[in-house]
Amino acid sequence: MLTRWGDISVADAHVHFFSRKFFDTLGVQSGKSAQQVVNAVGWDLPAEDPAELARVWAAELDDHGVQQAALIASVPGDEASVETALAECPGRFFGYFMLNPLEEGAVERVQIAMRCGLHAVCLFPGMHRYALSDPKVDAVLQVVNGAGARAVFIHCGTLTVGVRKKLGLPSPFDIRFANPLDAHALAVRYPKLKFVIPHFGAGLLREALMLADLCPNVYLDTSSSNSWMRYEGLELKTVFRRALDVVGPGRLLFGTDSSFFPRGWNEEIFEMQTKALLDLDLSVDVVRQIVGENLPRLFEA
Repeated sequence: MLTRWGDISVADAHVHFFSRKFFDTLGVQSGKSAQQVVNAVGWDLPAEDPAELARVWAAELDDHGVQQAALIASVPGDEASVETALAECPGRFFGYFMLNPLEEGAVERVQIAMRCGLHAVCLFPGMHRYALSDPKVDAVLQVVNGAGARAVFIHCGTLTVGVRKKLGLPSPFDIRFANPLDAHALAVRYPKLKFVIPHFGAGLLREALMLADLCPNVYLDTSSSNSWMRYEGLELKTVFRRALDVVGPGRLLFGTDSSFFPRGWNEEIFEMQTKALLDLDLSVDVVRQIVGENLPRLFEA
């Protein structure tokens, strides 16, 4: 895939693990069965056993020459699905999980997840409508910080969940809670923790770059089509150039935002992003870092 730069490993920092529980949850919310949910959106229903879905993803990544990927449990309470995936394919995946720190038992769930070897907790303050300054967020971060070589993923900026829209489900998100600068105090308070802001800040590029410039423990993930670029009239090549100028290559994490089958791994996003990197005429060392090396380094002690 990367003939311009030779043989380069690929590690995807942003893959949603849409388990059976994910679809069961949407079914409860929409008054449908999991099968009816996937029928409505034209997707495949995964096996009940997350180990089978892990094997499917491993084979899919093999087909595209992707060595590793971060799998995100994409509804709160689905940590066990990603834990199973990690156990099924040792060394192949990094395990992320969505958490609402306002929910009862959130701290205990994080403690269990860290003991089970998950790598990152994912916070969606705009989706769940809380401030990152809430003491309940700090309680969660204390646990993650104590686990060592872990990360905190914070979704900022605009957020749309296509499957909810297709099912006619409301998405009462509040973007007021989604400013990357709100993470500044946390990144300063926990300098050994790695913080990941996906989608270049999802429309708040300036703020994401300011945060990363101020805090060397903040990383940006490049995932998705980055349709927010239309807000500022940017093209992806320019976004990469600005990020490289401020952050450097060592804190950019390649990602696709892949999620469902039958589409599987979103090679179109890969091609779009590598074309932007090619247009910038970057060195092979820089591309290697972004595309394949930075993700596993994130979790080195």
